[in-house]
Amino acid sequence: MRNIIIAPSLLSADFANLQKDLDMINESQADWLHLDVMDGVFVPNISFGMPVIGAVNRVCKKTLDVHLMIVEPDKFIDDFHKLGAQVLTVHYEACTHLHRTIQRIKALGMKAGVALNPHTPISLLEEIIADIDVVMLMSVNPGFGGQKFIENALDKVARAKELIIKKGSSAIIEVDGGVNLETGKRLIEAGADALVAGSFVFNSANPLQTIKDLKAL
Repeated sequence: MRNIIIAPSLLSADFANLQKDLDMINESQADWLHLDVMDGVFVPNISFGMPVIGAVNRVCKKTLDVHLMIVEPDKFIDDFHKLGAQVLTVHYEACTHLHRTIQRIKALGMKAGVALNPHTPISLLEEIIADIDVVMLMSVNPGFGGQKFIENALDKVARAKELIIKKGSSAIIEVDGGVNLETGKRLIEAGADALVAGSFVFNSANPLQTIKDLKAL
């Protein structure tokens, strides 16, 4: 049985009571804490920046999974490493020299991820798949939490798995957007290894149980 990684997304937490939500994450069966960094340029929203991530790192006992939805991510790789990122994911669409970006992330000892927007084909990863640790597939259009799951993501997961096997890559597949118990089960069946869940976890009546239920899929 595969160990599926569950990564609740901080974007959906209660920022007026972040300590409470971080305590819940620490107590939970979550493996990672997913942090969406948005700049209002690459995506039409602004989330939180470095001071918040630094504060989260001091409290959170889980792996920090940082997802950069920003232009020119190369400028900030060292900063996010210093802030405690253990997994750092950049967008294919934001990187002109993707191989160099990946090498820099890995040279600092972080796991390197590449995210694809819903319209970006898996085939574009063919030359880089052997060098990366995480393929993150967006199953909603990036920028806002609580969106409807894009069904095509299931086919995309299956194609990503085929490419990983074909190239002998050890990359895992992470899916971000619209994840709940129903879509999560189907994503795992298609080949997903890690699920990001935001509003489904933090808006639930019992987030600890919701994370446990996701972990049991």
